[in-house]
Amino acid sequence: MTDITLSVPDISCDHCKNSIEGALQPLDGVVSAEVSVENRNVAVTYDESSVDVATMVKAIDEQGYEVANT
Repeated sequence: MTDITLSVPDISCDHCKNSIEGALQPLDGVVSAEVSVENRNVAVTYDESSVDVATMVKAIDEQGYEVANT
C-alpha cells in the first residue's frame, strides 16, 4: 500500500469533501480517501498495482476540483 496527500486548494466545505471522497473511494485500488476541509487536501491510501495517481487526479478533476501537486 502507498499513501499520498494531494493538495486541492478549492476545498471549502462538506460538499467538496463528499464529492471528492465519492469520486475516489469507488476506484479499484483505492483503500481509503479522506478529505480535510481545514487543510484543503486529500489523504489517499492505495494499491499502486491497481490504480495510479493520474487516475485519482482525473477523478478529482471530473468533480470540478484542481489538484495542485501532481
